[in-house]
Amino acid sequence: MAVNVRKGTPDVGLDRTEFERRFRARFYDPQFSERADEIERLLETAWDVYRAYRKSPRTRPAGPGFADPSYELSIEWTAAREAIAAAERRQKDASAPARVLVINGSPRSDQTCPGEMSKSYRLARLAEATLAAEANLEVDFLDLSLLTSQYERVIYPCKACVSTAMPLCHWPCSCYPNHGAGQVNDWMNELYPRWVAAHGIMIVCPVHWYQVPSAFKLMMDRLVCADGGNPDPTSTHGKDAQRAKEIELAGWDYPRHLAGRVFALAVHGDAEGVDGVRRLLHDWLVNMRLIPAGRLSQLGAYIGYQEPYATSHDALDADHDVQEEVRNAARSLAHAVALLRRGALAQPDTGLREPRQK
Repeated sequence: MAVNVRKGTPDVGLDRTEFERRFRARFYDPQFSERADEIERLLETAWDVYRAYRKSPRTRPAGPGFADPSYELSIEWTAAREAIAAAERRQKDASAPARVLVINGSPRSDQTCPGEMSKSYRLARLAEATLAAEANLEVDFLDLSLLTSQYERVIYPCKACVSTAMPLCHWPCSCYPNHGAGQVNDWMNELYPRWVAAHGIMIVCPVHWYQVPSAFKLMMDRLVCADGGNPDPTSTHGKDAQRAKEIELAGWDYPRHLAGRVFALAVHGDAEGVDGVRRLLHDWLVNMRLIPAGRLSQLGAYIGYQEPYATSHDALDADHDVQEEVRNAARSLAHAVALLRRGALAQPDTGLREPRQK
């Protein structure tokens, strides 16, 4: 079968005027005016760097274990890969405590514009406390509201390399940082090891317009590389679409980098969409070969149904049942993690080969 790489999108390069406008926007605060000369010099350097367009300005040869040991790999990507490998070793160490990643999926925070914490944050902390009470279990709390409240905390969007060819999607993602485009401080290189180190995942998530919040969706999309992602960027010579297509058509094994972990969900809303979001998250995780922790671990609930937003926290205070349901989801997850680590969590379809793995 002939490989065809389609081209045709317009040039996205900036001229000097537009580049300068975007660059100076970072220094809008009047306090920067006393640094005008320094900013001008930085602008000249930044313009030169932009025109040279080096996505990865610091590299080193890949070395042994890669398809092309001489290929120059990004130092930042290599560091992310090493962090993932260390997390994987820890996760498989039978003598280490079990680990659960608890995720607050809401972007709302009292540290920025909303001026109030989210119900998801409260419920995630409730789950954290429940899990922390279990023996020999560590809890890692991931708060996605930092994307809206913390300086230079960012997750960049997925570029959909998978849709060109699966081997073009590298594990971990090699799309960022992209220094030539000024796309730096990507949080995902810190988040990949946290997912890998976990034996269990608990997601607490609100409904936003019949969907997961945008902050969560950014992380969700960027985890595509955990499901079939290519751990060897040298095999595709970096981002060579032609080479990646050839590899996929020759046969790709879709490595499942997060398979075998267990998960729990607590999805909540106030009017619509809870069941859809819960099913979406369940199917996403199952398709990555994670395992539901049990019936009580898959919670979908309404809090203050059709009541004013202004009293939603009061509604949560009064809803002792939903609080206990979140605790039960966490307990179910803890029990499943214990079974998993003892090798007693049997999956009936383990070992079966899927004829269509996509």
